Amino acid sequence: MSKTVNGFSKLTKSEKIEWLIENFFKGDENVRKILSQYWNDNKIIQDLHDDFIENTISNYYLPFGIAPNFVINGRDYTIPMVIEESSVVAAASLVAKFWSTRGGFKAEVISTLKIGQVHFMYEGDKAELEDYFNAKKEALLKATEAITKNMRKRGGGIRAIELRDKTEGLANYYQLHVTFETVDSMGANFINSCLEAIAKEFENNQIHVVMSILSNYVPECLVRAEVSCKVEDLYAENSEFLAQKFVQAVQIANVEPHRAVTHNKGIMNGIDAVVIATGNDFRAIESCVHAYASKDGKYKSLSNATIENGVFKFWIEIPLAVGTVGGLTSLHPLSKLAMQLLGKPSAKELMEIIAVAGLAQNFAALRALTTTGIQKGHMKMHLTNIIKGLGASEADKQFLIDYFEHKTVTHNAVVEAYKKLAQDK
Repeated sequence: MSKTVNGFSKLTKSEKIEWLIENFFKGDENVRKILSQYWNDNKIIQDLHDDFIENTISNYYLPFGIAPNFVINGRDYTIPMVIEESSVVAAASLVAKFWSTRGGFKAEVISTLKIGQVHFMYEGDKAELEDYFNAKKEALLKATEAITKNMRKRGGGIRAIELRDKTEGLANYYQLHVTFETVDSMGANFINSCLEAIAKEFENNQIHVVMSILSNYVPECLVRAEVSCKVEDLYAENSEFLAQKFVQAVQIANVEPHRAVTHNKGIMNGIDAVVIATGNDFRAIESCVHAYASKDGKYKSLSNATIENGVFKFWIEIPLAVGTVGGLTSLHPLSKLAMQLLGKPSAKELMEIIAVAGLAQNFAALRALTTTGIQKGHMKMHLTNIIKGLGASEADKQFLIDYFEHKTVTHNAVVEAYKKLAQDK
């Protein structure tokens, strides 16, 4: 039987679910029960969720956690994090507490410029194109005045328009490279609207616009976060030796891409968790960050560490394009709550907080890797998930948690302990 359907988006939610169950789950009513369990009882909230995307049939919930005790630029923060990985929030919280007694995190925004491009084809003389661009430049800006009016009042707008020759990579390909400042908004719709207005004004019989679109690669929207302390304050013992191992671990991630990918993934555990909690676009940020990690022609670590004159320094410098107004940040109740928890930060402040979360996550991972190993702490956190998967009662769950307090946690070990517990009963 064909599972092709026409006019699916026009069906009600109930009709969509009915079609789904009948065509893919052999009429299993348990599917309806599962989907309905995740609906929000508050109709206003559920209607809001239903409107975020098309063809909504349920909600997919992720845990919303908080990591307290962060000190950033002398100010206390509790950071909201949305993520399903068990050890992330715990690691962030431990690191926050650790550095709160060692001066806290320092963070600063280096630049906040974003990019959009009009991609076009031109087969004529390059000098004539340059003359045309220079003659048109003021008209291009004027074509966007109605769009940029409010943004300019807030201190943003178009900062520059450049004509770029890209014919070396593709015959007849040129672009208008436009730089924007969008202040506290992510600015995607603003940038795209400006680009389309510019393209319309610029296009002629010889210039054929292919597309006008923002770029999620924003190497000039940069933020830096760092921590530092005396080497002797890093560890209870063997500080010099372990600090050297820590630095070497970062150096390895700088020369070995296989390690760098996992190294940077750990950083993104912290970054994505805060980005999602605050209603920002984690996919755009992921794409940008990994492109930035490859900017020197080889995929490398996003973080750096040094030991100089007895001082350990650990820092990160990354591109982060985020917004604190508009979009999901203003619509999703939990995103709004997350912003309130952070003190209603500006986009620059949010960049700093997110960068700190990534650095904290990386510090936790490298500290574990170069001392006890990553699995000890991770599997302890994973223990409760294994127990839940076994369907253990609350009493059995507590017994197993106590039993593995000082034992190595593996999936097989937990299963065997649970089986023995059942047999003893």
